[in-house]
Amino acid sequence: MRALADSKPQRSREKTACDEAKSRGQKMKAKIRKIAVFVEETRREMDRPISPPTRRAAAVAVIENPYAGKYVEDLSDLMAIGEELGELLTSRAVAALGIAGPAAESYGKAAAVGENGELEHAAAILHPKLGTPVRRVLGKGAALIPSSKKRGGPGVALDIPLGHKDAAFVRSHFDGMEVRINDAPRANEIMVAIAVTDSGRPLPRVGGLTKDQIKGEDGLR
Repeated sequence: MRALADSKPQRSREKTACDEAKSRGQKMKAKIRKIAVFVEETRREMDRPISPPTRRAAAVAVIENPYAGKYVEDLSDLMAIGEELGELLTSRAVAALGIAGPAAESYGKAAAVGENGELEHAAAILHPKLGTPVRRVLGKGAALIPSSKKRGGPGVALDIPLGHKDAAFVRSHFDGMEVRINDAPRANEIMVAIAVTDSGRPLPRVGGLTKDQIKGEDGLR
């Protein structure tokens, strides 16, 4: 697995939520300390060649938690942050794979709050508004986006569950991607990740619905 540093050429190729906010004279609500992008490419499995290689990418943002250390009833600011990050991180992950959004096959999302946050802060980012911009970048996404959340300190592993974006019953795409950042999340931070793939697992052979049988109507088959 390799981490890709942000680069000016990548930012110039994509119009992110941040770019759009700037064009409207608005600031992003998310206070982002860093973004890391990870790409994993599997070329061999059990000494068998994988051709073409299976590839997956995760884009991770480390943000300030505005509600760290206190109970707040209204979490709408975190919901708005989720909407911003949904577009930004999905665009970064797709760009890292070098594919068009609709060519992505699987997706997933995850968040880890630092010790002064609560799991509901992660839920507020991941669930109410994040999904719509993710699907907009990918062109579709009939299935629910698999998710996970946890609390942890710097270097905690973030496990991002993966499933086919249009049909949850496609077993070849039941998967996950683990990422970590050595200095995140700090106590007053949240680490948010979105992962996408251009394929399923290498050498899938557990039966079930195959991707060429997908109807993509109900998110299941």
